[in-house]
Amino acid sequence: MNWEWVASNSHQITAALLQHVQLVGLSLLFGFLIAFPLALMAVRWPRLYGPSLAVTGVMFTIPSLALFILLMPFTGLSMATSLIGLTLYTLLILFRNIVQGLRGVSPSVREAARALGYTPARRLFAVELPIALPVIVAGIRIAAVTIIGMVTVTALIGQGGLGQLFITGFTLSFATPLIIGFVLSVALAVAVDLALVGILYCLTPWQRGVR
Repeated sequence: MNWEWVASNSHQITAALLQHVQLVGLSLLFGFLIAFPLALMAVRWPRLYGPSLAVTGVMFTIPSLALFILLMPFTGLSMATSLIGLTLYTLLILFRNIVQGLRGVSPSVREAARALGYTPARRLFAVELPIALPVIVAGIRIAAVTIIGMVTVTALIGQGGLGQLFITGFTLSFATPLIIGFVLSVALAVAVDLALVGILYCLTPWQRGVR
């Protein structure tokens, strides 16, 4: 481990970490914005669930490098290429968990809310989503950790965040960038996962007594 290299390249390391966080955060945001309405429609009209699951499943199985190569004629070597690819990889996990979370709400709870005069929108946001939140957040945690690992692959098109450190290490046959990239990737995954657990803990106080 060459700490002198780390000190002299701290700006490069910080920039790579920030780009990594940005790619992960935007991919999850865009993925959720697509998966949430799709899941609502699948819950409302169950016949949509199978085709939606199949399409998002096929997207998830496309090799990342092949997907980026397919996108490059349209978006080039840009952040858009990385974001589109990474967003597609979040859809299966987010869609499936949102649907399962909403389906886990007891019909009697829905009936009680309806009897109290809740509109469909109020019933969704005030009753169904809070109950489904643990399952939905579990999906976000899995998607976040998955994407944190996959972002490194986008370094091959110049948009890889911490993956750039891996390329630097391989190019120079120098272990320090590889170790720094690996440690920061693992630390970021752990930090994001713990942060999501903390957010869920704060948003679901009624779960604290459940064993």
